[in-house]
Amino acid sequence: MNIAQYLDSTYLKTPAQSGLSEEETLQKDKELAQEAIDNGILAVMIRPDYVAEIKKYIRDRHSEVAVGTVIGFHEGTYSTEEKLAEAEKAIADGADELDFVVNYNAYLKGDLDLVKQEFVKGTALCLQHDKVAKWIIEIAALTDDQIADITRHISGWAEENFDENQLSGIFVKSSTGFYETENGKPNGATFEGIRIMLDNAGKLPVKAAGGVRTPEDAEKMIGLGVKRIGTSSALALIKDQSSEGGY
Repeated sequence: MNIAQYLDSTYLKTPAQSGLSEEETLQKDKELAQEAIDNGILAVMIRPDYVAEIKKYIRDRHSEVAVGTVIGFHEGTYSTEEKLAEAEKAIADGADELDFVVNYNAYLKGDLDLVKQEFVKGTALCLQHDKVAKWIIEIAALTDDQIADITRHISGWAEENFDENQLSGIFVKSSTGFYETENGKPNGATFEGIRIMLDNAGKLPVKAAGGVRTPEDAEKMIGLGVKRIGTSSALALIKDQSSEGGY
């Protein structure tokens, strides 16, 4: 199985979180991009501030590796207007794929109108520019019933507002990898959580992010039906090694 073609190779720590400088962070992103180029990895997923530089780096090497970034990351509580402004800049900087964090706190409070509005507007913006939109529901913050419910809503909104031939570019994604859990509970994709998402996503593809640490886990996720895997250990997965990393 060619796992590399399913991978979003990810580095999402800010300089403050990593203790690195801006220049050192950019260098890590360049190394991530080169690793993707050299190993046939589908996409890199980086912070918005570095999209323009990394897009240029990849173009200069005549590669088709996609550049993805995150919007409203990682809490998801940014306003719809703030998310759209961040998305517009990322698109202008050359991002191919945008992973939005759903305002799952609004969802938990019952404000479906807000969640629907940000989904429809954010997705429309992406599709108008031929970009992929992925919506992170943060499954570690939700019960199994809530995972099913919000996935069904996103699927329904997508089918109501967009053409069928556009649905393959609208993902439901499991996790940010930054959610803080208690008692050792996983903060990323689990097989059970992904099964629930797949059962309720309808025609939308699903991305498993976080917690996929071995080639066997990756192949199992792909076997379940996921179309993309987000990982900070892409090389370990395709080189048949296990990873002890996080996202």
